[in-house]
Amino acid sequence: MRIRWFGFLFVLIALLGTAFAPPPQSKAAANPPPGPDRYTVIRVDYTAYTWWVANWSENEVVCAVVADHLGVPTPQEIYRDCGQTVYNKWVTQPPCIKPEKSQACIGYYVFPVFEQPAVKEIPTKLPESAAWLALENCQSISTVSTNICETLPSLVVTGQEPLPNETITRIEGTLNNVAFACDAASCSVPLEVTDEKGVQLKFWAYSSYGDSSPTFTAQVRVVQTDEGNPDQFYWYVDVLSSQWQGQPVATCSDSWEVFPPVGGAPDWLSTPTESEELSSDIPYTYLAANLILQGAVDASACPDNGLVPGGGANTCGVETSRPAVTEWQNQFDELILSTASETSVPARLLKNLFARESQFWPGVFRINGDAGLGQLTEGGADTTLFWNPSFFTQFCPLVLSSDTCGEGYAHLNTEEQAMVRGALVGSVNATCENCPLGLDLSQADFSVTVFAHTLLANCEQAGRIVRNFTGKAPGVTVSYEDMWKFTLVNYNAGPGCLGDAIEGAKGQSKALTWENVSAYLPGVCTGAIDYVNDISQ
Repeated sequence: MRIRWFGFLFVLIALLGTAFAPPPQSKAAANPPPGPDRYTVIRVDYTAYTWWVANWSENEVVCAVVADHLGVPTPQEIYRDCGQTVYNKWVTQPPCIKPEKSQACIGYYVFPVFEQPAVKEIPTKLPESAAWLALENCQSISTVSTNICETLPSLVVTGQEPLPNETITRIEGTLNNVAFACDAASCSVPLEVTDEKGVQLKFWAYSSYGDSSPTFTAQVRVVQTDEGNPDQFYWYVDVLSSQWQGQPVATCSDSWEVFPPVGGAPDWLSTPTESEELSSDIPYTYLAANLILQGAVDASACPDNGLVPGGGANTCGVETSRPAVTEWQNQFDELILSTASETSVPARLLKNLFARESQFWPGVFRINGDAGLGQLTEGGADTTLFWNPSFFTQFCPLVLSSDTCGEGYAHLNTEEQAMVRGALVGSVNATCENCPLGLDLSQADFSVTVFAHTLLANCEQAGRIVRNFTGKAPGVTVSYEDMWKFTLVNYNAGPGCLGDAIEGAKGQSKALTWENVSAYLPGVCTGAIDYVNDISQ
């Protein structure tokens, strides 16, 4: 009897619990979404011009052509209304010089018959609905790309309907293969701790229009940490998706499909909040020598005026130049920081690159022809223009017409490509005979942005090389930090060197780490090892 009473209480409590529990998300549909299906027909009034096509030999009408413009029909209209046979003869026939002797003319002629008002229907694709991602219940304390939350947050999927008088009616998706759905324009999806590779999210939105958005994907990683304080837990949350609207992810993560290290990228791949944190006081000998040569530093009291053969400064020249060298190398810090903010290229990476390449002297390096703070070459410019299409779209019209640039760098002819490459190298070369110190510093400032976009192009090309050799997304086989090191090899030594090294490591069944891959750099490419180590340490 007591057992029965206990069972009754258990059922009653369960029912009451159900009655007072918050409403669950509605069950997700098993079928995949239909996807966008948005086309309409626009009716346009126009004047239809009817022409007859006749042959010269028989003076006989063979077909009629209807055009929507003044002037004779185009070859395309002849093909559309008269067929392949008439078209072939029309586009190859010689002109009829003496129409009065039409028997001697070959092919066809046209003459207008009448014109009349008409209406044509033009099929038009309408803008699609979309869905976007953001975090909920996360007051991030992070100053880096990773979100650091004080409580375990949720993901919010929000639908967007661009058409007037239409609305988002439902959100659906799966997180780690578990379905979710909400009969609303947004949906809050609770997160759980994942492993370091994260879990996949698929999501889409339904519209009152009768279709759905495309299916979008994301990779979501949630890692719990105490940050050294066992009494306080935090959650690192990273989201890789084209639809992410939260704090920007680490540079090139989306392209490589790889998360940065838990807690954020290493210091050399970070961006500080203040430009003062980029400040350095390294006694660069090449920079010191240029400041002496240009008269910015008086080293006449030093042996050999503070210089040594080959373009450097001797010990006395370096010490005499030290204050000027320190001031010079930090004058670009504010611009580097703002460029990092605009392009997401890490500020410390940019500064380290400039230090290694030019010691912050933005002219032509000796006799090699490499130019600017990052020492751009014609080959490097080729990489920038081909692998960074958005930058090409902005830069090319400064050199060629917009129409010529319209289809991309690969569609330019050889001469046009050479013109754009040369212009890009010239744009980063601040050498100026009539300027103070022989440099146009405003052009040097402009070049900072160019080199940021050049690094983005190299990250794309390095990712493609890894994909070509592995058949997988770069993040499957290479860590985030090592992918940046591969990018620097690509920037410094070229894609051939990087490809040979990856092929060598893969051929020996080695994991694609920096240590393994760098061991297979061919002889002429081994200088890239010190180059990468200098920039990354």
